[in-house]
Amino acid sequence: MVATIFLHEIAGTAMLLLLGGGVVANVILTKTKGNGGGWLLINFGWGLAVFAGVYVAYASGAHLNPAVTFGLLANGSDLFGGNPDLGIPAVPATAGNVAAYLVAQLIGAFLGAVLAWLCYKNHFDQETNAGTILGVFSTGPEIRNYGWNFLTEVVATFVLVFVILQFGKTPSGMGPLPVALLVVGIGASLGGPTGYAINPARDLGPRIAHQILPIPHKGGSDWAYSWVPIVGPLVGGVLAGLAAKLYTTFI
Repeated sequence: MVATIFLHEIAGTAMLLLLGGGVVANVILTKTKGNGGGWLLINFGWGLAVFAGVYVAYASGAHLNPAVTFGLLANGSDLFGGNPDLGIPAVPATAGNVAAYLVAQLIGAFLGAVLAWLCYKNHFDQETNAGTILGVFSTGPEIRNYGWNFLTEVVATFVLVFVILQFGKTPSGMGPLPVALLVVGIGASLGGPTGYAINPARDLGPRIAHQILPIPHKGGSDWAYSWVPIVGPLVGGVLAGLAAKLYTTFI
């Protein structure tokens, strides 16, 4: 079971960051076909990245995000309910399973960021703006105010995890599509202040990649801000899990 979790979470999170980081690179790096494509292109690109990542990680429940993992823990749920039709068992909330999710998500995010860099290496080599280079890998605030930036990440991640926990209560049968559309909506509505990390692995893995990759003119990795897209989403995920549990008591 742990091996299945590990493989699928690495593959799914790597796909998420390859396509998500790729759309950001395409929009903000110079001399790309998509340069200047705008915020909505980035939003839709990330939504489709989630769509692809969820399909790839089908056998682990496709958390792809420590905030989702901790949200399920706080909710008192199994980490994955399983899929009897495919012979995939449920994943109970044990320490070993949680660790497998978290480590795999971080590794997958790092690998996806490296792959995105390789695809755009010529463009990175010609980019001279350190902020633009870092912006492909990790999030950063438009107005730096750690308290308000933290709150934005908490609220945005709360929306993500709380709504995900409600999806199972509808008969839509749409699979990954609702999650993808939800991410588009969060980015369009709440992404302006901080770039909506809403996922500690999504920010930390690529930030580590930025730190160690040989990119000319890259500057620093802004570690002073890095706690916001890690702690904020974790708090938001836990609050969403608790709120969803309380919410069901009134139904």
